Amino acid sequence: MTGLEGSPTLAMGMPSSITRARLDSLLTAAAGTRVAVIGDAMLDVYLRGEVERISPEAPVPVVRVRERAHALGGAANVAQNVAAVGAHCELVGTLGDDAAGRTVREMLVRIGTDHHSLIAVSRATTTKTRIVARAQQVVRVDEEDDGDVTGAEVALLLAAVEQAVAAADAVVLEDYNKGVLVPAVIDAATKAAAARGIPVVVDPKFRNFFRYRGATVFKPNRRELEGALGAAVDLDSPSALHDAVERLGVGHLLLTLGEHGMALVGPDGATHRVPTTARAVYDVVGAGDTVTAYLAVMLAAKATPLEAAIVANYAAGVEVGKSGAATVSAAEVLEAYDTHAADGTPAPGSAPARSTPAYTE
Repeated sequence: MTGLEGSPTLAMGMPSSITRARLDSLLTAAAGTRVAVIGDAMLDVYLRGEVERISPEAPVPVVRVRERAHALGGAANVAQNVAAVGAHCELVGTLGDDAAGRTVREMLVRIGTDHHSLIAVSRATTTKTRIVARAQQVVRVDEEDDGDVTGAEVALLLAAVEQAVAAADAVVLEDYNKGVLVPAVIDAATKAAAARGIPVVVDPKFRNFFRYRGATVFKPNRRELEGALGAAVDLDSPSALHDAVERLGVGHLLLTLGEHGMALVGPDGATHRVPTTARAVYDVVGAGDTVTAYLAVMLAAKATPLEAAIVANYAAGVEVGKSGAATVSAAEVLEAYDTHAADGTPAPGSAPARSTPAYTE
């Protein structure tokens, strides 16, 4: 997912605290890890300008473009966030043999991310163009072919997955429903990771929502979870959340809840609330990708799922204060932690953990 979706109300038992020393230790360890990111890579294009008049052709604004900028999107944004922590990332996916695809490869080279496992395909590279005037998005234009990859392309992806997972300390499956994460690719990645005993973080979409059994952390937002289950999820019901975990067959369910932070549900149904740390929200684009990346590098550094969620939450709080899909460094996460400590704001998870969740309005 690109942004963090909101939820009306949720208050749960608070998780165990994370000390600054532990946070620093995990961030240092993360810099020596290797993460395989498998999924839908894309290019984000930003056209920024000014609106001075309405078009005489239709009742729409005319944007005079003053700046054009490119950013890595989708799985490529997850990859650059992994790299921003100092970890090594191998990105597995597809790109078209076109200008957008070449731009993505060049941008990955500049940040030191391995792009040799990106398979060239006959379709166009997925491109999202956002037209922005005075910091307000006017319209977004998507250019894509989101059909599933088939035949020889799947075979090439399977070979790339096998090689990438064999060298990884953690695996990310980043699904934007653009055709890379077909069942054969999902199954190959999860089985290879299970054979090596390494964690798997999943950012799902609807198409193959129930295909990720065995994942360590499964990270939908509330709208995605309810859409897949076909019913509203009662966040005040421990049994409902536990049932969701069992139905998905995953180790932990991490629900991202926008301004309400996150809720981590364990295999026993115990639920921990991780409140948001964001001080100012400028742009939620890319925040979900940042969370996914930090979950993976933290788990690769031997953090518990709860610790990984707390650290990822700090990273998301930093990211939403930036424009567009942006990276968050380890130093920025430490600074966010220190800022909360200096203000006397309880750090997410500063209250004792509960063996069973508490629910209040």
